[in-house]
Amino acid sequence: MSDAALLLFRDDLRLTDNPALIAAVASKKPLIIAYIHDEKPAGDRALGGASQWWLHHSLASLARDIEKRGGTLQLFKGTPSKIIDRLVADHSISAVFWNRRYHPSQVEADKALKARYETKGLTVKSFNGSLLREPWEVKSKIGNPMKVFTPYWRASRLDHDVAQAEPAPKKLTSLEVKKINGAVSLKDLNLLPQKPDWSSGLQAEWTPGEAGAIKRLDDFLENGFKGYAEDRNRPDRISTSRLSPHLRFGEISIKQVWHAAELAISSHKSRASSEDLRVFQSELGWREFAHHLLFHEPDLTRTNVQRSFDGFPWRRDEKLFKSWSRGETGYPIVDAGMRELWQTGFMHNRVRMITASFLVKHLLIDWRRGEEWFWDTLVDADIANNPASWQWVAGSGADAAPYFRIFNPMLQGEKFDPDGNYVRKFVPELKKLSARAIHAPWTAKPLELESAGVILGKTYPKPIVDHDAARIRALDAYKSLKESA
Repeated sequence: MSDAALLLFRDDLRLTDNPALIAAVASKKPLIIAYIHDEKPAGDRALGGASQWWLHHSLASLARDIEKRGGTLQLFKGTPSKIIDRLVADHSISAVFWNRRYHPSQVEADKALKARYETKGLTVKSFNGSLLREPWEVKSKIGNPMKVFTPYWRASRLDHDVAQAEPAPKKLTSLEVKKINGAVSLKDLNLLPQKPDWSSGLQAEWTPGEAGAIKRLDDFLENGFKGYAEDRNRPDRISTSRLSPHLRFGEISIKQVWHAAELAISSHKSRASSEDLRVFQSELGWREFAHHLLFHEPDLTRTNVQRSFDGFPWRRDEKLFKSWSRGETGYPIVDAGMRELWQTGFMHNRVRMITASFLVKHLLIDWRRGEEWFWDTLVDADIANNPASWQWVAGSGADAAPYFRIFNPMLQGEKFDPDGNYVRKFVPELKKLSARAIHAPWTAKPLELESAGVILGKTYPKPIVDHDAARIRALDAYKSLKESA
């Protein structure tokens, strides 16, 4: 048998602008195209339920795209190193290709795998298929990792041109894999919810896969890009790209998104402004920054970046946590966000900040509890973005919002959902309330509540905590932390 090449798909489930795929095809070797579902992934943290649903459909889409070009996607389940060993041994593999990942445990595993096979004479090539800059490339003036976003982003953009995206190969030639332990069908991965199947809202909202990602990008550039700089904080409008799950699973590359946005401006396809473009690209920069943090903070999901928070007096109140997770806090903007999350696997970014702040500061519940809930329920749950964002809100992270910045959920609702349309969509029991009362139903007059069919404490909960009292309690907790430092 002539020698073959092994191409590993991981968090890069696309054919366009996939550098590992391009290099594997350029090797002119017949390919074994594989996806290995790791039973013990980075940090021993299995995918959450919403992410598993997305992965199932993304793999199905990728398999169809590969088949159209003459290839076959082979699926495996188990420890990647063991499965790769069997593939190499049984199929005369002389070259292995993959795109890099950035959790420190993944980095170490890939380094060990690369070193082991190179000593055996194999060619092993890895590529950056996920980021604009590698996490180790951006450093402070004295060579240290960056801890603040603005100078990080300035340094990242300095003298760096984003390369153009590469087209997908037109044809793929793949080998049939011999039967080995770990070879499975997509159904065997058991990624879909069964009893109960709670995924109907996700199915209605999303189209996983490369084609779905490209359509989502086109829709954004046509309908949401204009006014992005101002409107991105408005959950009641079509004002954000909603590309995050597609980027998380690598169904579209960051370079594709970057240049498509620039082209939309230069070609006048979109009436977006240069400021819309600058702000949108800066938001993409936060994704880059999160991966930079993850690379340099191995336990970002569990450990406070600012270790002074290790002694924070968190409360463990399961009743309050349950009310928050179900969207039954009595604060409409918070409840709308939590219900959007449960129904669609997604939440608008501004509302993510509001709901996270409420859990951490109004309820004094550890940010890690919230991060775990989002990890399970978000279709875009990302091992870098999710914990970095939660730590930012909590005040324990790099470049974090100060702990004493405590969102007022009523004012946030009035400012960013002024007509109450976002709340009405996800908290329909309040839909007949006026815009004046919808973000604080307890301030409505009894006659208005009655005409709207709202009975506080029955059809809609009363606030589970008083805002002013919760704010004072949070500030006292922060003060005690500083005094004990």
